[in-house]
Amino acid sequence: MKCYYCGASLDYTDVCPECDANVHIWKKVSRLSNHFYNEGLAKAQVRDLSGAIESLQMSLRCNKFHLEARNLLGLIYYEMGETVNALSEWVISKSLTPDENPAADYISAVQKSKSELEKTNQTIKKFNQSLTYCRDGNYDLAVIQLKKVVDLNPRMVKAHQLLALLYMREERYDLAMRALRHAEKIDAKNTSTMHYVRECKEHLKANGKLKHSKEEEETVTYQSGNDIIIRPAKFTDHSAVRTVVSLLMGAAIGIAVGWFLIVPEVRQQANADASAQVVEANQTISAKEQTISSLEDEIDSLNEQLSTSESATDTAEEQVTNYTQLMSAYASYAEEDFTTASELLTDVDTELLDENGKSLYDTMLSAMEEVTKAAAWKEGLNLYQAQDYDAAIEKFLIAAENDPGYENGEVAFYLAFAYNYTGDYENALKWFNLTLENTSDSDMLSTSTSMSEDLVARGYEAAE
Repeated sequence: MKCYYCGASLDYTDVCPECDANVHIWKKVSRLSNHFYNEGLAKAQVRDLSGAIESLQMSLRCNKFHLEARNLLGLIYYEMGETVNALSEWVISKSLTPDENPAADYISAVQKSKSELEKTNQTIKKFNQSLTYCRDGNYDLAVIQLKKVVDLNPRMVKAHQLLALLYMREERYDLAMRALRHAEKIDAKNTSTMHYVRECKEHLKANGKLKHSKEEEETVTYQSGNDIIIRPAKFTDHSAVRTVVSLLMGAAIGIAVGWFLIVPEVRQQANADASAQVVEANQTISAKEQTISSLEDEIDSLNEQLSTSESATDTAEEQVTNYTQLMSAYASYAEEDFTTASELLTDVDTELLDENGKSLYDTMLSAMEEVTKAAAWKEGLNLYQAQDYDAAIEKFLIAAENDPGYENGEVAFYLAFAYNYTGDYENALKWFNLTLENTSDSDMLSTSTSMSEDLVARGYEAAE
């Protein structure tokens, strides 16, 4: 166990040997996190995946840096067909622990398989489409889409559950039970699945369609010599005479049935088969040209689908890379490393983010804007005082972006003088005018007025 403050290895005492911090509570929290991890691992081994998810989430609440818990949570999501959630957990794990992290191998394995990415992309689209159909009341179309989803990803528990609910709505409880059995094979202790199964059994039992196991037939056991004889309790011993009579009657009936029923039926069937073969041969000959034309059209269609699939695969790869960049930025943002987070956010393409991703992006961008402005303003003042006016202008422009009145117009005031010192009098005049519009400081107003009048008198015009 490592110290939460300095990372040193802890001994049996409640004080860190390196930084003397009190780690009593931290040890308790770490042990609690390990307990939930072990509990989640045990549940996962008996395929109680939903229970394992709850335990692992509790483990991460206690210790978000628990590498094994986060990686196992991603593996369970992947096993349940929720690839996006799995990738999210692995990306966070990789951001928190970059070195010697198995999550990097998991992400790489998913990214290398283009077919897996395409399958994941299609699964998500079709599942979301089925949810839309359900909200719009188009339940038949939703069933069709969900069948495609479980064909593409048989491990997706939510798809099996939703398909079962739609079958239950149509009172097709036998089909609902079949879908729920598939879900049970993946997540054996899922409470929703167990609830649906119980409801289906009640309806099937009420309709008399629930099959019960047959009771074993009662038997009688007795010993004959050294042999143990087991026979049914209800046993009738037919005499030899009855056996012979029965054989003779059966033979007679068999001969009569064969002569009067089977022979004519065989002849009629032979004639019908011959006629059917002639008709089939004629149909085959007449359909050859249509088949050739149809195959040519199918080839064109398959080529077009192949091109579309390649394009979709490229898009999926770009989305995974984009989300990796976003989660790396979030990790830096959580550690208050705003400079690194800002640099990482500049490479994120918001067009490839869903609503949750865009919300996270906007939240981080809004939170870092004021920090970025303050840092640029401070750094610009240092560069200005060091007479590095070109570098100071770059920082002042960042601080004054969309807000020339920042710091009561001081940023515009210093920016005007920086331009004036570099000989760019047009921009200097522009920022002196903006200072006049955005400050209430009397000294800056007086100085800016004087400088503006001097530049205008020298024949300069403010830059646009």
